[in-house]
Amino acid sequence: KVGKDSAAAKYAAATESSKFSIENEKPYAELWMGTHPSLPSKDLETQRSLLDLVQDNKALMSSEISQKYGDKLPFLFKVLSIRKALSIQAHPNKKLAQELHMKDPKNYPDDNHKPEMTIAVTPFDGLCGFRPLKEISHFLATVPSLRNLVGEDTAKEFEDAVKGRETSSSDEDTQRNKKALQTVFSALMNKDKSTVAAAANDLVASARKDGDKFTGGGGPSNEGKELADLVVRLNHQFEGDIGLFVLFYLNYVKLKVGEAMFLKADDIHAYLSGDIIECMASSDNVVRAGFTPKFQDIPTLTSMLTYSYAPISEQKMNPVDYPYVTLNRTAYSSSSSAILYDPPIEEFSVVKTELNDKGAKATFEAIEGPSVIICTAGSGSISVGPKTRQVKAGYVFFVGATAECILESASENFTTFKAFCELQGKESANGAS
Repeated sequence: KVGKDSAAAKYAAATESSKFSIENEKPYAELWMGTHPSLPSKDLETQRSLLDLVQDNKALMSSEISQKYGDKLPFLFKVLSIRKALSIQAHPNKKLAQELHMKDPKNYPDDNHKPEMTIAVTPFDGLCGFRPLKEISHFLATVPSLRNLVGEDTAKEFEDAVKGRETSSSDEDTQRNKKALQTVFSALMNKDKSTVAAAANDLVASARKDGDKFTGGGGPSNEGKELADLVVRLNHQFEGDIGLFVLFYLNYVKLKVGEAMFLKADDIHAYLSGDIIECMASSDNVVRAGFTPKFQDIPTLTSMLTYSYAPISEQKMNPVDYPYVTLNRTAYSSSSSAILYDPPIEEFSVVKTELNDKGAKATFEAIEGPSVIICTAGSGSISVGPKTRQVKAGYVFFVGATAECILESASENFTTFKAFCELQGKESANGAS
């Protein structure tokens, strides 16, 4: 987003004695919090990087986490402010990340995987994961320009391969379906740019003309007018791009404030608009293939994807009350909350705390791992041991392992997000790689 419309920029500019100032016409996309060597956070008083601090004092992360993750935070915490579509992309699993980094370190600077979680701070929309197969078949039948790009024979082979087996749970059918999906998706992705651009002209003309009737009135998940508007909007941002057709393969999802989704390594996605809190394994690897002028690696993308297909409801998360926090009476009486977003990997979890009245207090028990806390709304204080610090929107704090942390509100809406890692009781990351 541009200038002060960007939450990432506003939060970055909030830090006292920061040299950063917002330029009204400049876009600001991301605020990073962590120890990633590309942009490590700094201690405000000493200006030492957080990477230096945790490497000098391994107790800050716990010896177990320091040893396992090479004296670096296992997660990277971000604020993203999205005005126009981000690239169609996926993040490689650990094995592929190591191979790509060794072969092409310029474009793949990390050897780590990058499963990630997205929590909406403002209304958000994006393309995430492959749609149910019936929906893809529907669009192949109702979007002539898509079918022409894929090719009649390839489209028919896909329809015949999955028909009657779209929701089968048998391993044999699932593998057959995934192979068919890979074939029909790769057929699109390997088309040359001029052919795609010509087809896109037909697609956009149809979207503008058909309105509610576009794509046969839409699929089960999206109405025709919604998809028509989406095509026109994205074409305005990336005219003639292959992403205009990829959207018929992917779930189009909208998240309300506080809703979240989790993306495993090798899951395809493209974020379209909104402000989000994002937490991921500490990596900056991206395999791109659309909606971007940056380096695109279509052969790697089409070969690496899992080709799992499911409704978006299966990627949305179900947060629960965080059990290791005590709310005071003021917090309870004002319906304050501490909600846990807990993905099935060990590198990170996130707690969103909302304290809804002055004097509302949340006392977090000490954990055997590090935390990073950012305030996104309101004001208050944070206390760790004998130290108490003022907190405003955009302030970021690191809390070391085994330290109790107390948040207290000085306003009627004090909102924070806390990313943390604690290995005990967490599911192995291998399942997400």
